[in-house]
Amino acid sequence: MQVLNLSTPSNPPRFSFFDLGFRAFFLGAAAYAVLSILIWFFVYSMGYQMPQSSITTMQWHAHEMIYGYSIAVIAGFLLTATKNWTGIQTLNGKPLLALACVWVAARITLFFGQIVAAAVLDLLFTLWLSQSIVAPIIKAKQWSQLAIVIKLLLLFVTNALFYLGAMGILAQGVNWGIYGGLYLVIGLILMMARRVVPFFIERGVDETVTLKNVKFLDLSSLALFLIFMVLELGNLSPQFSAYSAILLFIVNAIRLVNWHTPGIWKKPLLWSLYLAIWFICVGFLLFGLSYFLGISKFIAIHALSYAGIGAITLGMMSRVGLGHSGRDVSNPPKAVGIALGILILGAIVRVFFPLIDASHYLLWISISQGLWILAFVTFFITYLPLLTKAKT
Repeated sequence: MQVLNLSTPSNPPRFSFFDLGFRAFFLGAAAYAVLSILIWFFVYSMGYQMPQSSITTMQWHAHEMIYGYSIAVIAGFLLTATKNWTGIQTLNGKPLLALACVWVAARITLFFGQIVAAAVLDLLFTLWLSQSIVAPIIKAKQWSQLAIVIKLLLLFVTNALFYLGAMGILAQGVNWGIYGGLYLVIGLILMMARRVVPFFIERGVDETVTLKNVKFLDLSSLALFLIFMVLELGNLSPQFSAYSAILLFIVNAIRLVNWHTPGIWKKPLLWSLYLAIWFICVGFLLFGLSYFLGISKFIAIHALSYAGIGAITLGMMSRVGLGHSGRDVSNPPKAVGIALGILILGAIVRVFFPLIDASHYLLWISISQGLWILAFVTFFITYLPLLTKAKT
């Protein structure tokens, strides 16, 4: 008779949660994507009152999507990418745990209205993260990567403006902090997309393909985005801001046409990134049309944020999480495609349904919130074992 062996494996998977930045911060970002939007659902749809008075609940929601969720994804990505670029180990072990704790503490203190404590913790987090990235870049003399660090330091500045506004020191500080942070994250995404999306597509599709990049389009996109950002933040000329937004749509739409190949639609980790950048393009178009047709800018903002930032960060976390944990990025778990599909559906509901039927606006918001939560719950459950334990 055969005896069933129930003994513990000789080499159980090693706990590796703090081995590299993407593990802790991707799971943390996903968990916070669920928690923060769940809170926002009860606030926006159910009338829940948050325990703070220095900022509005809308301002808390906007701030946390940028400086809570988005920057956690950025942290995980940059701490991991910097090690790849330089060959130098970035934060891991106890220092990485400490950095993550600062991020969590900032979220908690801001939720309970402790503005000064939240400001200190939040700004400390960004400075510590910046130092952790810039040190190996300088040591390896990879000066071209410093452009990314500059954007991270600018996020420190815009977040500081937000807190100065929340403390009543700077009249326009809260708005500058929220919108400045949003545009910086979009700018960072466009810069990284130019680097990685064509690369991912060329190597990810089944067919052999060489995608076209045009330097004029790259330079035009950068210049137009800087003009758009300055005009919007300074409220200088709504008309010229609208023109710059429409031109941004055209330039980036041409780039996306150049990056298209039919093979992407077979790969969730490719079509999600591609559609995310299309949503950012749509966001620019809606910004322009808001001036000429009276479309709400909040719809344009959510095309950039929910649809653009949400889809591209979920797609990047899915890809990086697989690749850097030793899994095959060309064959992701089926749940990955499901999560990305749910989020894209939520983006469609959030952006396009209010344009079609504004009378059910609250319903569309609630549905899109539910789909966002479902997408990130699916990601979290799928990636929890992958990111907490080393592959055996």
